[in-house]
Amino acid sequence: MHETRYAGFWIRAGAALIDSLLILIVIAPLLTFIYGMGYWRGEAFIYGPADVLISYVAPAVLVILFWIYKSATPGKIWLNLEIVDAETGREPRTSQLIKRYFAYYLSMLPFCLGFFAVGSDRRKQGWHDKLAGTLVVRRNRGEPSRQEV
Repeated sequence: MHETRYAGFWIRAGAALIDSLLILIVIAPLLTFIYGMGYWRGEAFIYGPADVLISYVAPAVLVILFWIYKSATPGKIWLNLEIVDAETGREPRTSQLIKRYFAYYLSMLPFCLGFFAVGSDRRKQGWHDKLAGTLVVRRNRGEPSRQEV
């Protein structure tokens, strides 16, 4: 058995930055194609049904699917991080992952304090991790994921 290595704030922030850039690379051309360049200069919060689908629904579905099938998003995969069940250290249940996604919104309030909590928690859990019963751990290169064990 190996020691659990919790993923801290900065490496998780790096993974989130990678994921955000990848999502932007996919959605920006779609939104520009549908709404034109005015989309980026406009002041409306939502421009229409396609905006909701592309900007909110699709990223949520993709993130949750990555978590279900890979226990990580592309940024976490690239940085050798993995989401696991906090009690068992194994693959989280789908219900935990869905709860984790929606708990992100609670971690954003107020002032993203739930994300900054990762930096001070002994197991490096943000509020969303605590609410969903998950951890983000570091894997050694070549080490099988919890799904492969």
